Amino acid sequence: MTGNGGKAQPRAMNALNRYADPVYCLMRLIVGLMLACHGGQLVLGMFGGMPGSEKMILQIGGWIQLVGGFLIAFGLFTRLAAFILSGEMAVAYFMFHVGVATTPMAKFFPIVNKGELAVFYGWVFFFMFFYGPGRWSVDALIARGRTPSGTLKS
Repeated sequence: MTGNGGKAQPRAMNALNRYADPVYCLMRLIVGLMLACHGGQLVLGMFGGMPGSEKMILQIGGWIQLVGGFLIAFGLFTRLAAFILSGEMAVAYFMFHVGVATTPMAKFFPIVNKGELAVFYGWVFFFMFFYGPGRWSVDALIARGRTPSGTLKS
């Protein structure tokens, strides 16, 4: 069996493939709930709140994170939510991390400008936009209830 650019993979590693979607769905749940908690910090003052969260742009971002995080967690409108959240994380990174950086090193390296979480979330949501909701999601439940076009349900 091949998988890594034509190199043979051990059978034990290929056996893990059947867990890929359930593990992805668990990751989607955890990442979504973590982002919803971050949004809750901004708009509801949960978990100690966040300094500066009274600013309108942070309030809007907080609501996007709170609602979008729950949508991602439960897999409802997953691709749309992931697309919006990926964009929001890019805006957050460039406005609030790169934009306020004072040195060239801080403008270039996320670890220096404290933007690594925004970069991480942005890329995870970008991946989710392309991967979709997975089997364990509300989107998948809704899709199961539909019939293919051109056929009748008996």
